[in-house]
Amino acid sequence: MKKLLSTVIGAASLLVFSSALSAAALSQQTLQNLNAAFNGESNANHRYTAFAQQADKEGKPQIARLFRAAAKAEQIHRDNHRKTILDAGGKLDERPLDEVKLGTTEENLKAALAGESYERDTMYPKFIATATAEGNREAVRTFRFAVEAEKQHAVFYQQALEKPATLQDAKFYVCPVCGNTVTTLPDTRCPVCRKGADQFEAVN
Repeated sequence: MKKLLSTVIGAASLLVFSSALSAAALSQQTLQNLNAAFNGESNANHRYTAFAQQADKEGKPQIARLFRAAAKAEQIHRDNHRKTILDAGGKLDERPLDEVKLGTTEENLKAALAGESYERDTMYPKFIATATAEGNREAVRTFRFAVEAEKQHAVFYQQALEKPATLQDAKFYVCPVCGNTVTTLPDTRCPVCRKGADQFEAVN
C-alpha cells in the first residue's frame, strides 16, 4: 500500500513538474503575443463573416465567398493559437468580440486589406522573431501558419478591389491545418504545412 501511494505521489509530482516546465517554456512576452493573435483572429473571423453577409446583400457572391474563405482560415488560426497557449500551460486571455464596423463591400475590402497588411508586414513578423529568439518552436509554427495565409488574403483583397471580374468564378479552398487559402488546389500537399491536398475544404 505504501509502495502504491509512493508511486501515485511520485507520478503526481512528475505531472506538476512537467506542467511547470511547459508553462516556463512560454515566456510572458510570447504568451502575450499569442493571446493578442488569438483575439485578433477571433475578431477577424467575426468581422469577415459579417462582411460576407454584406456582400451577399449587395449581390456580390464572389466577394462573399472570399470573405467566407478568409473567415474559415482565421477560425483555424484562432484555434491553433488557443491550442498552443493551452498545450504550453499558459492562460488564455479571451476578450469580448469587437463590434463590427460594417460599410459597403468596397469599404469592407479596404478595411480587410489594411488589417491583413498589418498582420503580414508588422504583427506576425515581430511575433515570429520573438518566439524564434526564445526557441519556442510551437509558437513560431502557429504564427508562421497564420502569416502565410494572411499574405494570400491580402493578395485576394487587392485583386477584389482592382480586378473583381477575375474572381467571378473563383472557387476557394482552405487547408484545415494551417488555414492556407487558395483558388487552385496544390498537386499533392499544402506548401505551408504539408497536409494532403485532398484534405483541403471547399468554401462556397
